[in-house]
Amino acid sequence: MFGSRREKHDAVSLRVGLNLAYLVEDSGGSGTYARHLLPHLLLAEPDLELTAWIGTTAPAWLASEPWARDVRWVRLPVPGIGSPWHLWHELVGIGLDARRRGLDLVHGLANLSPVIHPGLASVTTVLDVIWMHHPEATDARFRAVMRTLVPLVGLRSTRIIAISHAARDDIAATLHLDVEKFDVTPLGIIPPTLQTPVLDRGTIADRLDLGPEPIVLCVAAKRAHKNLDGLIRAFALLSGAPAQLVLPGSPNAYELELRALAHELGVRNRVHFPDWISEDDLEDLYRSAACFVLPSLQEGFGLPVLEAMARGLPVACSDIPALTEVVADAALLFDPREPVSIADAITQLITDRRLAGELVKRGDERCRALTWERTAEATLESYRRALGGG
Repeated sequence: MFGSRREKHDAVSLRVGLNLAYLVEDSGGSGTYARHLLPHLLLAEPDLELTAWIGTTAPAWLASEPWARDVRWVRLPVPGIGSPWHLWHELVGIGLDARRRGLDLVHGLANLSPVIHPGLASVTTVLDVIWMHHPEATDARFRAVMRTLVPLVGLRSTRIIAISHAARDDIAATLHLDVEKFDVTPLGIIPPTLQTPVLDRGTIADRLDLGPEPIVLCVAAKRAHKNLDGLIRAFALLSGAPAQLVLPGSPNAYELELRALAHELGVRNRVHFPDWISEDDLEDLYRSAACFVLPSLQEGFGLPVLEAMARGLPVACSDIPALTEVVADAALLFDPREPVSIADAITQLITDRRLAGELVKRGDERCRALTWERTAEATLESYRRALGGG
């Protein structure tokens, strides 16, 4: 699929530089964005030339990707995300190096791109401004950096990419940026038929010491705006629907609060907090779950709901703008600030198999409408607008 691209195409349509200095082993949604956008950009435009700047913390998977040979990698001597030297490269150094290399455009995929980019167009993907609305979701240093730099980067960017219309409207209003500078490029999902099967290595319930009850799964960062405390309060209200709640992910201070809440509400034996788990175990967990629930108070897009739909799970999620835009009619919606509303949705997914089956069907259709191919095509359109091509 890759590898022979340069042999077949002598001309180069666009020379694009990508700021991937933010990538670490666990970059969450921003890492997923990069991992799928790059190869689909290369497939969408075979003459495209990509140069990418990465730091010393870049994840190991980059080198093993089949498309990696078609990207010119530039490793920056920066050891830590957010250090002054790291920020200098993101805001200044990459722009100057891109000019020296004769590129046409630089694109920052996670909120920051060069503010100095002489003679080049600049595109920045601003993923969200949750750190403005929910300061408890991040540390004070991160908030200070973002509050200072993201508005400046937005002003200096030729075009700004948002990953949903809801995110665009929120970012433009919150950061006082011109909405006309924005392009919306929704994220995608690998179609269900292309999902790689997971080998049977024993049941996931045995490996994670789960019970026999139906699994209510929520895969989300353990941060306050994800509203996992609201989900646990809702779970404690379930009646007539035996179930267990599984919240995988690296432990932190918020998890300690969640554990204490589960104990207080008398459901600690039915709420499980697996530590970081492998991709294979996560796939098995998706396939073993009865349903998927995402109770976030705010999202830029909400990729986990698509990931669940792609694996054949019925989904319930918050009725917030970004999520309703993504799921359309393929999920049950609830008020995330009302535990009773969340509990009612969970009960319906577990007990009404006809409804669950209909949602699975709609979810499959939704996944086929939101693809990384379309994300790449929309991103290339944004590049051309930045370069004055309409």
